[in-house]
Amino acid sequence: MKPHWTCILIDLDGTITDSAPGITSSLAWMFEQLGRPIPTPVELLRYVGPPLLTSFRDFAGFSPAQSAHALEVYRSHYIVKGLYDSSVYHGIPEVLSAIGASDIPLSLATSKPETPANLILNHFELARHFDIIAGASDDEVRSTKADVVAVALERLAAAGADVSNPIMVGDREHDIEGAAAHGIPTIFVEWGYGSVAERVGSHSSAKHPGELPGLLLGEVERADLSA
Repeated sequence: MKPHWTCILIDLDGTITDSAPGITSSLAWMFEQLGRPIPTPVELLRYVGPPLLTSFRDFAGFSPAQSAHALEVYRSHYIVKGLYDSSVYHGIPEVLSAIGASDIPLSLATSKPETPANLILNHFELARHFDIIAGASDDEVRSTKADVVAVALERLAAAGADVSNPIMVGDREHDIEGAAAHGIPTIFVEWGYGSVAERVGSHSSAKHPGELPGLLLGEVERADLSA
């Protein structure tokens, strides 16, 4: 048994913040500006979490050029009106404080570009809890969760953290798959935007934030992802 995970990576949208209102309203505005039918609220929720360029391709059927243009239109609204239309899930600040008190290095690992991710964390006075902020590049060339996890690990290691036994925390299958690409297990949080089916392959799950300290800071075994 190891005493605890050596470092923790945590997602933003759907895990730390309920950011759907600002994202979906900006997406609806974007589709309207492009002269496209506006997806239903349920359909728009599918866009929250995964990289937007991927979602534009998979859900809207956009070409790479159309996706790039759609992203520009979306951002023109989101940065001005949607960015702060979100809230921190109840209990999350206490979880982040507990991680900080444990001295286990903590990194954000989000598919949201780093500039808005930093703005949101600073807005809610949560940035101080993180040793590393890792997200998509602002041009979203780096946007897959596997790429973001790689950057988080590189930055943690460069800062002197032990990255031999990391754990990921997230709410979508993209978190699980992106972490698994690096042999890292994921704790699936059930209060986010992922369906129950998306937790397949996770190490464990948490029904509410209050369960995270026990899963993150208690004694754990290295997960066997090949099982």
